[in-house]
Amino acid sequence: MTNMTAISPGLLRRFDTAGPRYTSYPTADRFVEAFTAEDLLQALAQRQAGHAATAALPLSLYVHVPFCESVCYYCACNKIITRKHERGAHYVDTLAREVAMYTERIGTGQPVSQLHLGGGSPTFLSDDELGRLLDMLGTAFALTPGGERSIEVDPRTVDARRLERLAELGFNRISFGVQDFDPEVQKAVHRIQPAGQVFDLMAAARRSGFESINVDLIYGLPRQTAESFTRTLKQVNQLRPDRIALYGYAHLPQRFKPQRRIEVAELPDGPAKLAMLSQALDVFGEAGYVYVGMDHFALPGDDLAVAKRQGRLHRNFQGYSTQPDCDLIGLGVSAIGSVAGTYSQNAKSLEEYCDLLDQGRLPVVRGLALTRDDLVRRAVIMALMCQGRLLFEMIEQAWLIDFQRYFSSEIQQLKEFQAMGLLTLDASGVQVSASGWYVVRAIAMVFDRYLRADHSRAQFSRVI
Repeated sequence: MTNMTAISPGLLRRFDTAGPRYTSYPTADRFVEAFTAEDLLQALAQRQAGHAATAALPLSLYVHVPFCESVCYYCACNKIITRKHERGAHYVDTLAREVAMYTERIGTGQPVSQLHLGGGSPTFLSDDELGRLLDMLGTAFALTPGGERSIEVDPRTVDARRLERLAELGFNRISFGVQDFDPEVQKAVHRIQPAGQVFDLMAAARRSGFESINVDLIYGLPRQTAESFTRTLKQVNQLRPDRIALYGYAHLPQRFKPQRRIEVAELPDGPAKLAMLSQALDVFGEAGYVYVGMDHFALPGDDLAVAKRQGRLHRNFQGYSTQPDCDLIGLGVSAIGSVAGTYSQNAKSLEEYCDLLDQGRLPVVRGLALTRDDLVRRAVIMALMCQGRLLFEMIEQAWLIDFQRYFSSEIQQLKEFQAMGLLTLDASGVQVSASGWYVVRAIAMVFDRYLRADHSRAQFSRVI
């Protein structure tokens, strides 16, 4: 049984537009340099004061490992291309210095319910370096038993033994970056990894006992065709991962230099991209996957699908999550954190990151202190993005507003979505329809005050 539903090609075309992914609101492009490390320290003090009389709420940790051995032309992540693996050991030492600055402020032993390693390629680090990193984090924080510990894995950097070692280190969730299985597409994006290698690793990961295995895919890559993408989709179905993340490629060469190596003439056009998306929706739906939201699919028994059914889905800078809302500490180059109503981002270059630590400062270079209006709109947008349901009374009670008056113009815009069958709007609230889930970003955008103010969408990926 699945919640997938048909979505018309016309509807796909109508919403083939750019928009935020809403891993946060306001979005990261709104961060300002006026927000400094001192502002984050104040937010940490506020967190400590707020929890002084009660047990501290769990933290979430994100660790950014920027290193990759080779460049993938489609990549928009913050990364450092190098084959000098000795840089990994120094980076772990540097992370330890940043962690020490946090524990000086909040003390050791703060409970952590979610730990995620992203990149770059976290598996650029050796087993010993990963072990040392986890030992350091385990000493500084209290990693809660049964908590989520996930890591992004480049299939080209691991074998069965390494996967077994990752499980021994305590990781219980992994994500394989597949993108596409077609050899020609892999050549075009400079990421060669034979399908057989991924199949072997998937089998090894299951033997190692990981609770959930995710596969990342991208549609809209150079040299992709309907036929080649169909083959990839069928191969993914054979792998039967617990989760699938299907992203649309956003070609923004003016922002991401590696993308300049992609031949524009080899990119599928808009109608071809939409056909691939429609194709994936059909294939995964027939295979029994639940459409969690946006670009995420999960098997019915996976925690993400269960959380969706039970209304417990959350969203943070890593995407959809089963973890309740909690403060997030971002560690490493370019990492983003969220503490006590603030967002903060570390320096994007390794040199500046290390220089700030050398000065005895947290390496924060920009961020944002959320206003009351930001917090109200964040609550609305996250309700739509995660539950697909917005109850006016809940927002009114939490924020002491008259919803219909506060959002009068937004409600008028929602009526257009209702006319298309994408949601139901009545006096009690909003319910996103099954087909509306495919364009939930567009629905959420109605409440984005910043987006409405400047109409600047060029920096975002496509809504579908």
